[in-house]
Amino acid sequence: MHTTDSSHGKSLGLSLALGSALAFGGSGVAAKPLIEAGLAPLDVVWLRVAGAALVMLPLAVRHRDLPRRRPALLAGFGLLAVAGVQACYFAAISRIPVGVALLVEYLAPALVLGWVRFVQRRPVTRAAALGVVLAAGGLASVVEVWSGLRFDALGLVLALGAACCQVGYFVLADHGGGDGDHGGEGADPLGVIAYGLLVGAGLLTLVARPWEMDWSVLAGSARMNGAAVPAVALLGWIVLVATVVAYVTGVVSVRRLSPQVAGVVACLEAVVATVLAWVLLGERLGVPQVVGGVVVLAGAFIAQSSAPAKGSAEPLARGEGVVREPAV
Repeated sequence: MHTTDSSHGKSLGLSLALGSALAFGGSGVAAKPLIEAGLAPLDVVWLRVAGAALVMLPLAVRHRDLPRRRPALLAGFGLLAVAGVQACYFAAISRIPVGVALLVEYLAPALVLGWVRFVQRRPVTRAAALGVVLAAGGLASVVEVWSGLRFDALGLVLALGAACCQVGYFVLADHGGGDGDHGGEGADPLGVIAYGLLVGAGLLTLVARPWEMDWSVLAGSARMNGAAVPAVALLGWIVLVATVVAYVTGVVSVRRLSPQVAGVVACLEAVVATVLAWVLLGERLGVPQVVGGVVVLAGAFIAQSSAPAKGSAEPLARGEGVVREPAV
């Protein structure tokens, strides 16, 4: 029975992780027409986070005890997982090619593996490490990192900052788990996301200065592969699907799998983004990108198939606030 439950939990966790990658991957396809219509990239980021925070506000009210119980978790999630990742990424692509920035950002799974192995001192399997290597190599092909490569030290540092913030996302999403409603120190994932978005929106407001935004763009339409699409519809997709659904499924998947496995599966976001850009925006998908996508899929499969579901492994650390983690 335990094996069946473990297998079911692992399958559900993988499905949620794939759903999260699909939702996150669709953000760029919807955001690009808005940017081309006249919004600055940072404006789109602020609208995305602030809109999602507004949607999740009732859940923040429902879990109003969270700021008192887990203030550091909520502040860290808002700073790193919400504001940090996006701010660092958009700053990076202003200085280095998008493909290079995306590749550096998605080195996060390797950094997660290093965190688990050397900071938390937990064992990792060779299969998980191989999955990370394959995913990173395939991602290099997906984004065609060799195109227009130029070295800008600050740009690379900013992209690495985005990667480190992604590590914070996976580690904090996992660290917030626990017994939660049963009297433990766990935090409900929906509450963590709601307050994380509120914190992120507050921080991004200081940077984006939305009062200077050209709000009239949202009243018009944007062009998607030659077709006119209402700007507000694109924003609705970004807020509801690419942010709310993406974060909810992503955080829950981390708790059912593990930070490192969910991190590798998250690399599929780049594959999803590339395919959607090809279908919806008319951006050509080359042979190297197709091959790279297959390699990313192989890496994600190897990593996830090497680890049991969350809770199927014995605790490796007790009394230190560390949740149970499979040996990956």
